[in-house]
Amino acid sequence: MHVEVPKRRRWRQFAAIVTAAGAGCALAACGKPASAAKATVPVSQARTAIAPVALKTVYLAAVRSKVLVDGAGYSLYVFGPDRRRGVTCTATCALSWPPLTVPAGTRPSTGPGVEAALVGATSPSGGADVVTYDGWPLYTYVADVSPGMDSGQGINLNGGPWYLMRPDGEPLVPAGQPQLLGAPRSSR
Repeated sequence: MHVEVPKRRRWRQFAAIVTAAGAGCALAACGKPASAAKATVPVSQARTAIAPVALKTVYLAAVRSKVLVDGAGYSLYVFGPDRRRGVTCTATCALSWPPLTVPAGTRPSTGPGVEAALVGATSPSGGADVVTYDGWPLYTYVADVSPGMDSGQGINLNGGPWYLMRPDGEPLVPAGQPQLLGAPRSSR
């Protein structure tokens, strides 16, 4: 069972991650891609969902679209390099982009607007399953310190672009952003 993490604690987690990332050049600020890191952190050690694991939809005015969020209302993202294949954001990447996880063999609950048939899981090493939607692993972003934020939308970080996930199973790719393999460009 997951419990809600207070906002103050999320800020402390974010500050600790940014500090560690700066020291290790995890955010590619040193000119080296974050994927060059050789160490791996088991998914079970990454920060998991903030609330009981559930998927629901909300309308985010900033992006003028409905998007998927977790049970606490935090935005869910997909990572371009995953390309519906599996989790590629590991090690230091997963510190900034924690995957949405459930105990092995379980599935999250779904709310209105979420297509239950698109919900699945993938089992990378580490014990917990990462929740997928239409084959895309789902992640949260530590810079989203309160529900309804979308600070990771459209940024290129840790080796690829990050996009919010729409309820239809397609990433919300704004016009002018890099195209994801197999994902149509959004008209929004």
